[in-house]
Amino acid sequence: MADRFSEAAPPLTGPATHAFPINPADGTNFAEVTRAIYCGVAGDIVAIMLSGAVVTFANVASGTLLPLRATRVMAAGTTAGGLIGLV
Repeated sequence: MADRFSEAAPPLTGPATHAFPINPADGTNFAEVTRAIYCGVAGDIVAIMLSGAVVTFANVASGTLLPLRATRVMAAGTTAGGLIGLV
């Protein structure tokens, strides 16, 4: 399949080119830093940002796309489900 943009570097605001399921874990970082996280089931998301800051996103609605550069989603405190990391 042809891809007219295969030679261009993807900007952070551009569409994702890869996705992976997020299984919240207190001690395991993602293989790749996200550019966004999709929330499939409403709840709280406790994320560790690329800067190292730990942030709780409270009451994230189902279907929300959070533009986050995150390295991990913590199991402790995360109640949201159906999380997908986009890179």
